[in-house]
Amino acid sequence: MREPRGLKFDQFDDGDIFESQARTVTEADVVAFAALSGDYNPLHTDEEFAKGTPFKTRIAHGMLIQAMATAMANWTGIFEGTTIALMEQTIRYKVPVLFGDTVHLQLEVIEKKRTSKDDRGVVIFTARVFNQKDEVVQEGEWTLMMRN
Repeated sequence: MREPRGLKFDQFDDGDIFESQARTVTEADVVAFAALSGDYNPLHTDEEFAKGTPFKTRIAHGMLIQAMATAMANWTGIFEGTTIALMEQTIRYKVPVLFGDTVHLQLEVIEKKRTSKDDRGVVIFTARVFNQKDEVVQEGEWTLMMRN
């Protein structure tokens, strides 16, 4: 068995920042997410309806962007083979994501907690998703149990 590429609990330090590569949110992404989730809210799927909203156009589902953020976290490689559990996520929606926006994830270690078992620990991250204008579109905290 090969050694996991991801970081272990003791390899994280408070203040560490990890950035993902970016991804553009497409209409196809939104359509696929609506089909998968069953969320066909016209704010996401009906351009004529959306023109009458404060956004003036369709916006991506917030949970779609959060799902993309979890994928982007995995792209960084820091969790590969060393994550035991994603224990909690909080999300604050700050700015809508429009079709064609390009987003990326930034994770910052804000707290580490040892557990009663020496082979694991809990790491808490601030998770921020930015758009191409460097605006925070979502932010929150992610709590993960990591191998040591």
